[in-house]
Amino acid sequence: MVVLMCSHVRGEQGSYHKISIHSLLPSKVCSSFKESANFNFTRLKVTHRHGPCSPLRSHPTPLPEQILDEDRSRVDSLRRRIAAAATSAKLDRQRGSQVGSKIPVRPGSSVSTGNYVVTVGFGTPKRDQTVIFDTGSDITWIQCQPCVTYCYEQQDPIFNPSASSTYANISCSSTYCSDLDISGCSSSACLYGVQYGDNSFSIGFFAQDTLSLSPTDVIPKFPFGCGERNRGLFGKAAGLMGLGHGKLSLVTQTYQKYGGVFAYCLPPTSSSTGYLTFGTGYPSSKVKFTPMVTDASTPTFYYLNLMAISVAGQRLPISAKVFNDAGTIIDSGTVITRLPPTAYSALRSAFRQAMSSYKTASALSILDTCYDFTGHSTVSIPTVALQFGGGVTMELDLSGTLYVGSQSQVCLAFAANGDDSDVGILGNVQQKTFNVVYDVSKKKIGFGPGAC
Repeated sequence: MVVLMCSHVRGEQGSYHKISIHSLLPSKVCSSFKESANFNFTRLKVTHRHGPCSPLRSHPTPLPEQILDEDRSRVDSLRRRIAAAATSAKLDRQRGSQVGSKIPVRPGSSVSTGNYVVTVGFGTPKRDQTVIFDTGSDITWIQCQPCVTYCYEQQDPIFNPSASSTYANISCSSTYCSDLDISGCSSSACLYGVQYGDNSFSIGFFAQDTLSLSPTDVIPKFPFGCGERNRGLFGKAAGLMGLGHGKLSLVTQTYQKYGGVFAYCLPPTSSSTGYLTFGTGYPSSKVKFTPMVTDASTPTFYYLNLMAISVAGQRLPISAKVFNDAGTIIDSGTVITRLPPTAYSALRSAFRQAMSSYKTASALSILDTCYDFTGHSTVSIPTVALQFGGGVTMELDLSGTLYVGSQSQVCLAFAANGDDSDVGILGNVQQKTFNVVYDVSKKKIGFGPGAC
């Protein structure tokens, strides 16, 4: 973690963050988010799974290069999934009413290493399980007993369904089973399968049990995957919480209870904490909303309209068509925001010009605009702002502008897609410190700065 003392200054040449760099060594101390007295609703603590606040802290911290390389795998998987779904939808339209097989679409994406976790309870009596939360996935699943040969190592004890008085397998005839992308049957019990782009997978019984978000906020008969065959780099997490927009996601399954509303704040550093909330009681101060866009061919993802980018208060000369042609999704599991090459080139050029007085450094994996701040006590970083539909401007926190490998390698935290036709992705680095609100019922996504 980088400890940055930051002030926001606006001068003749635009808007800048002026920062004092105290340390470029990883912090071993957890600085927890202080809960306000206004939090009168269920709030789950969000932590980066490799930081000192994480319940998975015993897991070795990967190198920045590893995080970024695996982030590339996730993005490649998302692109393939969206492209395959678009092709399948096009073929369906061409066939009209004809019945035919569809091009297979991977029902998951690479989980990557740059994700955030929450701890929830499964079963009766409840057993705490720390899971990755992911807006790019629908199915919630955890590892289940019996699971010895085909399970990866996790921090919490593996869930034992036979010890829960409220556990029940879902029937093959259930609509839950038919809604699965990959399903099967075993003695009339529904089986599920989820395969991710990095060849990770989870296979087991699709079941129902009590999900406890807090001692007083309990969801009975929640459908989830009870995985008995699991493989992957899940960082000792017990599984995954699916917060996508599809039929089987937690958001959809709890729609009557929470109205399709959830919000989170991702902390600025791995040594601090954020929150995840459900329902309309989220902190509403300073939240501005942009329309939520959906795509029937990829119902899991939340799309929004990115319209423009500014650097140091100056709007870049990028045609809105560049963003509109490919579209943009917001994803809690992708680390680095991906832009169309035309847009990224303009951003990179403006950022480099504003940073021309600093020594450049070599590229860090997918990041090609890096600086060596060795010997500097303070530096000035130009602000970066994203403008979305509805006139919503998201001026990024400094932690959402820079990705730090070391003091001698501090990089602009954006990357280019391979082609302008590839879907853009608003990654989790850029979302840091914002209260990010998803309101499915009103089809809008909100951003409120300085929330954690």
